[in-house]
Amino acid sequence: MAMTGSRLELAGNVLGNQAVWLCAVAGAGRGLAWPGVASALVYCTWQLRGPDSRGMDLKLIVAALLMGSAIDGAMAASGWLAYAAPWPSAGFAPAWILALWAAFAMLPMHALAWLRHRPLLAFALGAVGGPLAYLAAARGFGAVALAGPPLATVSALSVAWGVALVVLMQLAVRARGRARPAPAMKGTGA
Repeated sequence: MAMTGSRLELAGNVLGNQAVWLCAVAGAGRGLAWPGVASALVYCTWQLRGPDSRGMDLKLIVAALLMGSAIDGAMAASGWLAYAAPWPSAGFAPAWILALWAAFAMLPMHALAWLRHRPLLAFALGAVGGPLAYLAAARGFGAVALAGPPLATVSALSVAWGVALVVLMQLAVRARGRARPAPAMKGTGA
């Protein structure tokens, strides 16, 4: 069975996001920030090519970069996470992790659209998926190390990612609501 255009676009949205994750953590594990940054730039540019959601996706990227700077910056500054390739500074969120946040921002309007009106499920997905991504990056690639108390570090990541995904999904709901034209009123004689 052939994939339809929208299914193909959703598959590209997910697979592209995973490719960015792989480039970022594999590069960081080798001490390089640029593979994550370059792959995120390519992926986000490709995802932003359609006019339908370009403005909405750009707003989500900005929001995700701010959240990523705060969350991963706090984890780095606290010493609970130690990032490989900590460019530009070990006390802040590294460029490659911010590239991951930017790539992740491409999902709420597309592949994760089904979560828009399910905040509890979005929280649960973020609370489980976020820490799992860090653990995979740590164990599989050496891109990050859980340097703080393990349970506290994973719990903090869990809460932060749960909240971050809910916030991104709510921003997507608001953005999508503004993008729809108001329905025509019937029987107004206009």
